[in-house]
Amino acid sequence: MAERILLVGMMGAGKTTVGRLLADRLGHRYIDSDEQVEQRTGRTVREIFESDGEAAFRKEESAALHAALAAQEPVVVGVAGGAVLDADNRRRLREAGPVVWLHAPVEVLAARAAGGDHRPLLGDDPAAALARLYEPRAQLYAELADVTVDVSEQSPDQVVGDIIEKLDELALDRLDGSV
Repeated sequence: MAERILLVGMMGAGKTTVGRLLADRLGHRYIDSDEQVEQRTGRTVREIFESDGEAAFRKEESAALHAALAAQEPVVVGVAGGAVLDADNRRRLREAGPVVWLHAPVEVLAARAAGGDHRPLLGDDPAAALARLYEPRAQLYAELADVTVDVSEQSPDQVVGDIIEKLDELALDRLDGSV
């Protein structure tokens, strides 16, 4: 199994839940980009957005991602949803290890992400906000993904099993020279 596995996807896709389970199953450490930003800054994502704006958050998000990708031990990284908007982040992700896109339709994502106040981009209408954010990000996730897993109707444990199976197939394909 890869030493570094990168989970990308929109808010509500389950990157944190699935990432923790996958890391546990593989004996890897789990790193969450948003948690790293909060540890580095001593502030929540919402606080950074409200006081410094989205550009400041994106800068912190990139720094946290770069630090996570430099980890020397085996890791699963839950990549912040918007990190793919930056071309340098996308380049680093491509070079760092297999990228797994946790994919779900906007309706599913909105139902999952609507709770809590830690997602400042969702505002008062999570479904509309996610629909607006989805299209440009989905295209980038698709371009980056070595593996895509539909998380709409699977339990987190099933998603983890699906990821492991697809990553094993990817590794075999690369050994055979067909990828």
